[in-house]
Amino acid sequence: MIQFDHLTKVFTLNGKRKVVADDINLTFPTGRSVGLLGRNGAGKSSLLQMIAGTLLPTSGRVVSTGQISWPVGFAGSFHPELSGAENVRFVGRIYGVDTDELIDFVEDFASLDQHFRLPLRSYSSGMRSRLAFGVSMGIRFDTYLVDEITAVGDAAFRERSDQVFKERMKTAGAVVVSHSMQQIRDLCDATAVLHNGKLAYYDEVEAGIKVHNANMAALAAAQ
Repeated sequence: MIQFDHLTKVFTLNGKRKVVADDINLTFPTGRSVGLLGRNGAGKSSLLQMIAGTLLPTSGRVVSTGQISWPVGFAGSFHPELSGAENVRFVGRIYGVDTDELIDFVEDFASLDQHFRLPLRSYSSGMRSRLAFGVSMGIRFDTYLVDEITAVGDAAFRERSDQVFKERMKTAGAVVVSHSMQQIRDLCDATAVLHNGKLAYYDEVEAGIKVHNANMAALAAAQ
């Protein structure tokens, strides 16, 4: 369960205010895989970060049950001077999992070859994302936060990512950000639409997609 309790987030830049969460009061039920939809810049990634606890709200709070992953694809907590393998071992120790098993899983899954044992500063952004996704999938969370990560890599990697994610969803929930409606249909069983700081939850995937498409059409017509 993820509950938004009067959640508000306001960014201020050069004297201008941008509201990405406007007094949101809503609950994502336990065990659901929720596709988070919204236009570019709506605040979807910011909302994921607030769920993860890596971004503080302006006011209000997020209350959750179970263990929640960091936003998958976010490699900001990795140390650039440590190798991929060393970063994986460090994260594994924090979460109290078998670090040898986690390293074996991530090395096989991320397919970084010799780079896995080179410093993270030598990685491309895509390689960092693949490492982060591998670590997330290698640790059993109750809720996974996914931000466009399965778009990284070639077709074989994307297929493998989808397969592993679907396997995890048999025993966990998720909040998934993706611009691919087909991916939302494949991976999710509910949707939420973030629009002008307001968040609406839909028990049926197609209902949320319909609202999102209408919002995008209205935005295009206004331009």
